[in-house]
Amino acid sequence: MAKKVLVVEDDGNIAELLRLYLEKDGFEVYQAADGGEGIRMAQEVAPDLVLLDIMLPAVDGWVVCSEIRKSSQVPIIMLTAKSETFDKISGLEMGADDYVTKPFEVKELMARIHAVMRRSTGESTQPAEKKLTFDKLVINLDSYELVVNGRRMEVPPKEMELLFHLASSPNRVFTRNQLLDEVWGFDYFGDSRTVDVHIKRLREKLEGVSDKWSLKTVWGVGYKFELLD
Repeated sequence: MAKKVLVVEDDGNIAELLRLYLEKDGFEVYQAADGGEGIRMAQEVAPDLVLLDIMLPAVDGWVVCSEIRKSSQVPIIMLTAKSETFDKISGLEMGADDYVTKPFEVKELMARIHAVMRRSTGESTQPAEKKLTFDKLVINLDSYELVVNGRRMEVPPKEMELLFHLASSPNRVFTRNQLLDEVWGFDYFGDSRTVDVHIKRLREKLEGVSDKWSLKTVWGVGYKFELLD
């Protein structure tokens, strides 16, 4: 069955270009020209991925992203003509999985779409099981499930990927640039504060769960998943 992509974009030329490329690549495409319609269609269509413009009429992309995240962990790639760090951080804090600045190369965007889709569906090029178990914590990258203190948590794909990567090498310190290169999996054009945003969101879910491990900041260097026992 074809994967469904919802394109929320008010520029008709860009929306049509995206539709053509996505359909050529085998996706089933749905389109919305404003934020309100985008929210409604996300609920009705249940897409496998959302391409979301930020500068939309009536309801902007930040609001759309926030509303979608209230009921769904569908991967969201934000599209915008703005390139300021503030806009990138705002989108990521609201739960976006990636951020592409216009004008963009369609081939690059398609590569990012496939990368995000692979993470969200748990596809892997490696046959080995991708499941880590710690005190009160299970990180399963095969099914993209995070179980914290016996309770399954809803976590966006990028956060899962980052946590698994850190926890796969306990006590190893990763720089922000290393994490961008190794977790994002392609030439990411954001800045290193992207990592800080995702770490902050993970800490909100994991803080105080166990005294056996923690997500630790190594000042002036980066981050590590520290085993304390």
